[in-house]
Amino acid sequence: MKLGKTSILLLAVGIAVIAFISLGVARAQQLQEQDRVNEELSLVTWRLNTLRVAQLQSQCEELEEQLGQITVQLEATRTVLTLPVGSIDADDLLFSIAEYCNVEITGIISSGIRGDMLEGVPCSVLTLNVDVEGDVSDLISFANSVNADFETGAIEAVDIQISDNTTEQRPTAGISLNVYAYRGN
Repeated sequence: MKLGKTSILLLAVGIAVIAFISLGVARAQQLQEQDRVNEELSLVTWRLNTLRVAQLQSQCEELEEQLGQITVQLEATRTVLTLPVGSIDADDLLFSIAEYCNVEITGIISSGIRGDMLEGVPCSVLTLNVDVEGDVSDLISFANSVNADFETGAIEAVDIQISDNTTEQRPTAGISLNVYAYRGN
């Protein structure tokens, strides 16, 4: 079967039309798929942004609450630390504690008030070295009471000396104590 020029031309045009129609349909499907993917991407992006904002807002609120609590604690600490640090006041408190604990203070030495930093806070520091004598349990009670009653103080060292049974000397203790007061900025 021999085809003529016209038949071949019609056949070529028909094949070309079918090819173009097929390519057009494929392109249309591709564009629809691209639109669908773009819509999904937009939706996912929006959800992600919404989720991040919600998480960040929640985290921000938690951090602000923590900051408020820390600020209250800082102010309370500053209030306690602003109490005067006179050695007379400290001596009076030490003698009161000694009387309560049934020990005798045999000496108090102060190195004077100096400036220092306590956890990054500027403070005045009064260092006291206190010598006491009494029963061992009373000396321990005295050291514990000093540590508890000086709200702005901290015992640095306690040295308890117990003599042997051959002497009549009572047990003694040497206590090194720092009393802090807030200096302000």
